Amino acid sequence: MQKTFVNLMRGDPAPRFRAATESNPQYIFDAVAGRYVVLCFFVSGGTPGAAAALQAVAANRHRFDDERLCFFGVTVDPNDRDSGRIQQSLPGVRYFWDFDGNVSRSYGAVPREAVAGEPVNARQFSVVLDPTLRVLEIIPFKPEGAACAELFACLDALPPPHLHAGQPLQAPVLVLPNVFEPAFCRDLIELHEARGGRDTGFMNDVAGKTVELLDPGRKRRRDFIVEDEGVILAVQRRIQRRIVPEIARLFFFDATRIERYLVGCYTAEDGGHFAAHRDNTTKGTAHRRFAVSINLNDDFEGGEVSFPEYGAPGFKPPVGGAVVFSCSLMHAVSAVSRGRRYAFLPFLYDEAAARIRAANNRFLDPSVGAYKGG
Repeated sequence: MQKTFVNLMRGDPAPRFRAATESNPQYIFDAVAGRYVVLCFFVSGGTPGAAAALQAVAANRHRFDDERLCFFGVTVDPNDRDSGRIQQSLPGVRYFWDFDGNVSRSYGAVPREAVAGEPVNARQFSVVLDPTLRVLEIIPFKPEGAACAELFACLDALPPPHLHAGQPLQAPVLVLPNVFEPAFCRDLIELHEARGGRDTGFMNDVAGKTVELLDPGRKRRRDFIVEDEGVILAVQRRIQRRIVPEIARLFFFDATRIERYLVGCYTAEDGGHFAAHRDNTTKGTAHRRFAVSINLNDDFEGGEVSFPEYGAPGFKPPVGGAVVFSCSLMHAVSAVSRGRRYAFLPFLYDEAAARIRAANNRFLDPSVGAYKGG
């Protein structure tokens, strides 16, 4: 039977996946957006082409800093891991253990018909991706290292990541002032201050369950869940009147449901921040459609919401103002350097997503309870 391959082209979105690395059994490839990426499908470190490519990467190690550029090698050969001949070098250089061939298959390095563990006629090449994870170049391996020179010449010609499209980009977000009145903002802050909160983490899928993980290096925030029915009703009315119509007008989406009534607090004393992430990458959060970040105060520094795929500038709406964005957008909250940032942080979804949520509740670890991070 004739073998067939996926053939990616310049401008195509890169296939998204999860795969094991040396230090992470479930590395979410989505998380690398915001910088240039080299994906090198060398297939096996035991091949001459792979040896030349990896020697070139080692000689140019200084380029891969995880800020402007990162490198991922992809191997389907378990001997690369077991022998230790392929090892990550942080920051910037990592390897995916693609022993079932799923990643290599989706990018066209091995045939669609390839079966894990069986010899294949593989194609060796490097893919250069832009900060939004779209294909910039595909550079096949060539004899005598010519492809390595072509790859690094390509990387040298790239503009700064925030100018990858030839001009600064605007993240596709809404900034809406006057969602909450100042007095209502103060009421929500007082709830947090009176009742306190708890340090919260982020959601991840572990052993088939969506669980909350705590990592102060990735996120530091104290959250309070509002349970007072009067306050909940007041929030619902404001969101329905002032946010839902704008989402419908601009995105043709009818948001009918709100997930969680949460007041979060990022503090300078704790180095409050949230590293780049997406809000719908687990089974327990797959129903989320739009995230809302409403500032309840403005007497702080830092704490801006940014979107690394679209450049470094962040958003800091005024008191009662909201940033509204798709849960699939990568976003981060910069460290608060002075004072405390209080924010109201719900998610919006619709009836179709409600059915997804109901179906996926069985994957939600019972320890998560009413809170789901993000």
